[in-house]
Amino acid sequence: MDAQVGDRIVVESERVGQPDREGEILEVIPASYGTRYRVRWDDGRETTIRPSAGSSRIVHRPAGAPTPT
Repeated sequence: MDAQVGDRIVVESERVGQPDREGEILEVIPASYGTRYRVRWDDGRETTIRPSAGSSRIVHRPAGAPTPT
């Protein structure tokens, strides 16, 4: 997964009928065991996650869009 600050992340729900979680990537944290992301979710909470393969997707920020501060 190749994400940058300002991109959106969508994490699929693990339960039928429960909506996916969406948020903005605030920080990319590289590590030898896998990249983690600090995310501000649409409900206002912030967490650090390391998504597993197939559980999430990245929606890249459009080219030329301002980087969030």
